[in-house]
Amino acid sequence: MKKREIRSLLLVGVVLGALGCKRGDGSDPAGSRASGPVEIKVGQTMPYSGPASAYGTIGKVEAAYFVKLNKAGGVHGHRINLISVDDGYSPARAVEQVRKLVEQDQVLFIFQSLGTPSNAAIQPYLNSNKVPQLFVATGATRWGDPEHFPWTIGYNPSYELEGRTYGKTIASRPEDAKIGVLYQNDDYGKDMLKGLKQGLGARAKNVVAEVTYEVSDATVDSQIAMLKASGADTFVNVTTPKFAAQAIRKAYDIGWKPRQYLSNVSASVGSVLTPAGLDKAVGVYTVGYFKDPTDKQWDDDPAMKEWRAFMKEYMPDANLSDASNVYGYLAAQTLVQVLEQCGDDLSRANVMKQATNLKGFAPGLLLSGIKIETAPNDYFPFDQLALVRFDGTTWVPAG
Repeated sequence: MKKREIRSLLLVGVVLGALGCKRGDGSDPAGSRASGPVEIKVGQTMPYSGPASAYGTIGKVEAAYFVKLNKAGGVHGHRINLISVDDGYSPARAVEQVRKLVEQDQVLFIFQSLGTPSNAAIQPYLNSNKVPQLFVATGATRWGDPEHFPWTIGYNPSYELEGRTYGKTIASRPEDAKIGVLYQNDDYGKDMLKGLKQGLGARAKNVVAEVTYEVSDATVDSQIAMLKASGADTFVNVTTPKFAAQAIRKAYDIGWKPRQYLSNVSASVGSVLTPAGLDKAVGVYTVGYFKDPTDKQWDDDPAMKEWRAFMKEYMPDANLSDASNVYGYLAAQTLVQVLEQCGDDLSRANVMKQATNLKGFAPGLLLSGIKIETAPNDYFPFDQLALVRFDGTTWVPAG
C-alpha cells in the first residue's frame, strides 16, 4: 500500500488527502492564514531520467517521508502533498514542469528541485512571481543572493566552500602538488574550481590541467586520459554520480594513481563508489556534514536507527548504502521545521520568512557540531564541513 501511494504521488501527483486547499486573495494558493487543516501543495522537479537519474531517489525519500508525516497528522494538522515530476535534468523541461506546477497545480512553493542548470533556468520565473524556491538541491553560490533573488534559498553547502576546503587541504601538504581538475561545464563546476583556487592561494599556479565535460557526454574517459597525460599527481573530481564513477574507475584502469578529492554530491558509497569498484576508490577524499549509512560507528545511533526503520517500512527496495537517501530525509525534516515555524500562516511570504530564520536546527543525522542556520542575509544553511577519506568500506575522518 505504501509503495503504491508513493509511486502514484511521484508519477502523476495525485492528491494524498481529501482536504481541499484553502483559497485567499488569489496570490497564494493556500491563502494568508489557514482557518483549519488544509493540504499544503508542494512542487518539485527531479531527474528521474537522464544523466543524473541516480539522484531520483532523493525525491522518492522525501515523498515517502511526507506520507509518513501525514499518517501521523501532518504539521499543525496540515497535510503535505508533494507533487514531484521528472525533468530529465533538462533546463527547458524543468521550466515547463515548474510553470505547470505553479499555474495549474497551484503549488504553494517549489522544494528541493535538483540540479544547477535546471534551477538556474527556473529561478527568474519563480522570483518574478514571488514563489519560494526552497532548499535548492545544489550548492552553487547563486542560491545565496537575497539581493537579486530573494525567493531562492539553497540547501547544500556551497561549492565554493567545498572547493576552498580541498584547496586549503592540498596547500597544507608539504609536497608541491600538480593538480588536475575535471569539472562539469556549468555553475556547479565553475564555483568549485573558483573555491579550489581560493583555498590554494599562492599554490593556485599548481593547477596544471582543467578539463570540462558536458552532461550530454557519454563518458569522461578521454578527459581522464588527458589529465593523466598532464602529469597531475592530484585529481579534483567535480562531477555528478554517473561521471564520478566513470572517472574513478578509468583512472584506476589506466594506471593513474593521483591523490583524489571527490565532490560531496557524488560521495555515495552505494550509487558511486560501488559501481566504480570499492577497491578502486580506496584513498579518495571528500567532505561530509551528515552521518554516512555505511559507517559502522553509527549502527547504534538513535537517529540512524530511526532512519533505517523508516527506510524499511516506506522504502524497502531502496539502497541503504546510498547516502542520497539520508540527504533526502534531512531535507524533508528541514522543510517540516519551516512549516512548524509557519504555524497557520501559510502565505508564501511567511514560508520564505521562516526558511530564512532557522536557528540551531540540528536533526540527529547531522554530524556532531553541525547545525542548520539561516538568516535574511544568509541563504546558505551549512557553513561547516568535515574532511573524510574512503577506506575501502566507508568514509573515515581525515582531519
